[in-house]
Amino acid sequence: MAVLLIAEHDNAGLKDATAKALTAAAAIGSPVHVLVAGKGCEGAAKAAAALAGVAKVLVADDAAYAHQLAEPTAKLVVSLAGGYDAIVAPATANGRNIAPRVAALLDVMLISAITKVVAADTFERPIYAGNAIQTVKSGDAKKVVTVQTASFQGTGTGSSATIEAVASAGADAASTFVGEELSKSDRPELASAKIIVSGGRALASSENFGKYIEPVADKLGAAVGASRAAVDAGYAPNDWQVGQTGKVVAPELYVAVGISGAIQHLAGMKDSKVIVAINKDPDAPIFQVADYGLVGDLFQIMPELATALDKA
Repeated sequence: MAVLLIAEHDNAGLKDATAKALTAAAAIGSPVHVLVAGKGCEGAAKAAAALAGVAKVLVADDAAYAHQLAEPTAKLVVSLAGGYDAIVAPATANGRNIAPRVAALLDVMLISAITKVVAADTFERPIYAGNAIQTVKSGDAKKVVTVQTASFQGTGTGSSATIEAVASAGADAASTFVGEELSKSDRPELASAKIIVSGGRALASSENFGKYIEPVADKLGAAVGASRAAVDAGYAPNDWQVGQTGKVVAPELYVAVGISGAIQHLAGMKDSKVIVAINKDPDAPIFQVADYGLVGDLFQIMPELATALDKA
């Protein structure tokens, strides 16, 4: 059962999501080929060729894919789909944008955000904000799947797959690239960070995020996250949001500060290896999933924690 994996990359290199999605792709079938579509993407192609389990890397190097717009990329994937039984993408912003278009063009069902591969045609995915697990069995000749990468370990390296150029499917009149505004940070990317310090609505202002959350995150070399309530209140930017409607993460350490633990938030971080909760409400739902809980005033605890980290 041949599988085509759509790589998540920045042209220069691969994103961590690709290696994790590769684990799921390999569980679906083999051989696994990786598609790297971009412009000047030689670095990403070489990184993909080094991933264990990759049989071949297909490279579409064309200006049409420079910004990985969904329409031309989906058009390219469909042009290559004939030789594959399954098409897999990470459930990132790009993957969630491209995969539904591929499924629609192929007239098949999209199987989204899987957390487990039961068989080549059967998958598990969370529903009701992670409170239930749905088992989906697809009878479609071609499976189009997105992978909730937080549920899979990334594959290692050591392979030396062949790299093959493929013809571009061209641009798509339905979309053109206008511009982008990227936030720059010295902190790790939220989706792939090993440590995350997240704040909730209890912070009460964006200034308090800067005063109490960010100093501790910087001392730990951590990414900064936020609950939806904090983002909706304007205390934190959208790209910090962790949860069902934000980023799904599974770091080695997740510190939840002033976050009550709504179902939607828990769905985005409950697979973290170690969860530490700081909240003044001893009955907050976050303590039900926490490995360590500290009941107290975050405005007192966080400065003390920052001081302790300085001493350590």
